[in-house]
Amino acid sequence: MPVRTSGTSQGSRGKGIGLGLAVGSAIAFGGSGVAAKPLIEAGLDPLHVVWLRVTGAALVMLPLAVRHRALLRRRPALLAGFGLLAVAGVQAFYFASISRMPVAVSLLLEYLAPALVLGWVRFVQRRPVTRAAALGVVLAVGGLTCVVEVWSGLRFDALGLLLALAAACCQVGYFVLADQGGDAGDDAPDPLGVIAYGLLTGALVLTLVARPWNLDFSVLTGSADLNGTRVPAWLLLGWIVLIATVVAYVTGVLAVRRLSPQVAGVVACLEAVVATVLAWVLLGEHLSAPQLAGGAIVLLGAYIAQSSAPAKGSPQPVAGGEPERDQAAREATARRGR
Repeated sequence: MPVRTSGTSQGSRGKGIGLGLAVGSAIAFGGSGVAAKPLIEAGLDPLHVVWLRVTGAALVMLPLAVRHRALLRRRPALLAGFGLLAVAGVQAFYFASISRMPVAVSLLLEYLAPALVLGWVRFVQRRPVTRAAALGVVLAVGGLTCVVEVWSGLRFDALGLLLALAAACCQVGYFVLADQGGDAGDDAPDPLGVIAYGLLTGALVLTLVARPWNLDFSVLTGSADLNGTRVPAWLLLGWIVLIATVVAYVTGVLAVRRLSPQVAGVVACLEAVVATVLAWVLLGEHLSAPQLAGGAIVLLGAYIAQSSAPAKGSPQPVAGGEPERDQAAREATARRGR
């Protein structure tokens, strides 16, 4: 009996830590737009901001890449996939989509990723998913439609739609690949090494796409306007690189390892809420009543989804899909055995 209690306690604690990491990752990712917008308004091309973001983060993580260089031999496909999908793919496809469609529509389509993750878990990995987890995804996506006010400026563009869906698929790759090796014990690839090489791969790919040799570096030596306050451009870039990229990816990958891709994916929807609130506070972009209501719905959906699935290492399935009657019968049998 004490052993079972200890295992349950450890599982709950691990899930709590994972949830905290997931929320921290959403907050860190959500702060990128508030810092990037003044730089773009100061004269930087959006794609150049993305290149600076990923390349700067890759340089910060370079010592860890050297330390974990054995990963190049052990898990080359994982590193390449993470760099192409989770780093370069998400960024490039999203920025390409907003060049053809309203930002709100592109953002909503990108955050269909949690629903796609749930489909991946259920139909590709053939693992059970609870109704509560599915309800959490539906609520989160529905709340996002209010947060981004998708009805304002909606127009259909076939190519833009495909690009935004491609960004969503790449984000699925982020959650699925971040989960790889999480249960492999000592043979699990170090998440910091995976992130480091993913950022290096993403930086190389984005260099070909963004063509940084045309970048106006003089903008970074000046200042940018943050809702009437002049802020050094290098300080904003430093925030994007260190917090919105390095910290965001590290906490995000660690969260997926402790939770599961579908739960971490739904909690990541908080990024849109965080971005909207920060834009309200720091950029003076006021929230409407539907946006406030949508943010509350996203929070509710994230809570339902994360509470429906146990942490990794608990005796239940990761997706939390075992029928209650089967679980009760198994527990009764265990009690009779003791």
